[in-house]
Amino acid sequence: MRNRREIYSWCLYDWANSAFILAIVSGFFPLFFKVYYCGAGTSVVETTARLGVGNTVAGIVIALLSLILGAVADSGAGKKRFLLFFAALGAASAASLFFVGQGAWMPALLLFILGNIGFACSNLFYDSLLIDVADGKNIDFVSSMGFAFGYIGGVILFGFDVWMMVKPETFGLGSLEDAVKLSFISVAVWWAVFSVPLFLFVKEKNRKASTRRKVSTAVADTVGAVKKTFLAIIRRKELLLFLIAYWLYYDGINTFIRMAVDFGLSIGFGPESLMAALITTQLTAFPSSLLFGYLSAKIGAGRMIFAGVLMYLLISVAGSLFMRTETHFIILAALVGLAQGGIQALSRSYFAKLIPPDESTEYFGFYNVVSRFAVAGPAVVGLVAMISRGAGAGETTASRIGMSAIALFFAAGLILLRLSFTKSPCSNRP
Repeated sequence: MRNRREIYSWCLYDWANSAFILAIVSGFFPLFFKVYYCGAGTSVVETTARLGVGNTVAGIVIALLSLILGAVADSGAGKKRFLLFFAALGAASAASLFFVGQGAWMPALLLFILGNIGFACSNLFYDSLLIDVADGKNIDFVSSMGFAFGYIGGVILFGFDVWMMVKPETFGLGSLEDAVKLSFISVAVWWAVFSVPLFLFVKEKNRKASTRRKVSTAVADTVGAVKKTFLAIIRRKELLLFLIAYWLYYDGINTFIRMAVDFGLSIGFGPESLMAALITTQLTAFPSSLLFGYLSAKIGAGRMIFAGVLMYLLISVAGSLFMRTETHFIILAALVGLAQGGIQALSRSYFAKLIPPDESTEYFGFYNVVSRFAVAGPAVVGLVAMISRGAGAGETTASRIGMSAIALFFAAGLILLRLSFTKSPCSNRP
């Protein structure tokens, strides 16, 4: 195994920024947006639509940026420099939510979008550093360990923030609102502090020589590199099929991450139970990401990815249509955690095996485009719910019908995933 200090420093960045995706994207922002930023009297269907639009806008911007960021970095700007910029943008946006007042849903949504851009774009460069810290023998394990660090690090801070929310007086706070706003600050500080080891100890071993060039030259080189990478992907059927399949099933996963709390609130579940469900997901995802990494070495990464997506398909159907109590919600959250950790980790490392190592950033740019263009799910949920409501269904029933539409993404993803495996040269395909 390569330098352990570099590996652990790399993994700590997942520990650092996972607090944003859990505490803000999945947890407190959907809750706070629905009951505080949007103000009293706004229907649950309308608040869901606003949140869905915000996620869609963020996804489109991220996708467009990702098309060129990888090529720009490989042309000489450096992965770590871009990672630092976007991490700072994400942390600053998270902290700024503290200052947004009640009813100011538009500024809150704008900061949410900027925070998502910072998170996703920094992850592009973080993911591309995987090949710099791990070799072919341990890349699955290191990728899984990174996600494991993220799950446990995120849940530690999130658990503390939930404690503040439930018992604000313990911390000298006057209300739940004060506690949630303070949690936004805590996410920013956590993200900043635990990012430091990566910048100090991880080296860009595959970085190309950096030279000063005019902006026009850099842009021209970037466009050429993007075109070259795109054409290379088109020629590789197994890579193209995998990326399409990944987009479909990741869209479903992304919708769970971003809309589960909103869905729970819409069907009448309390905030405390929803936060408990998120913690449950993290706690089960931590060992699951390691277990998936271990089993991938035994039976193949492809089989493990396929199994995880199949689990999501079953969960999406059962959860949306048959779930009735908050206990059911927590049980399903545990099952989501079992699938989520392994799918994300192994998808990243499986893709890394399919691409040229010396062009990792450019290819991971497309990988990030695919994952961050996973914006259809939230929009589909909102649209189907609104159509159902307009057809006469109650708000709760409409929300259930809308959420059940995610199953289509997982079903289509499974079909294409299987097709990609039949053409893959990887030794661990099914």
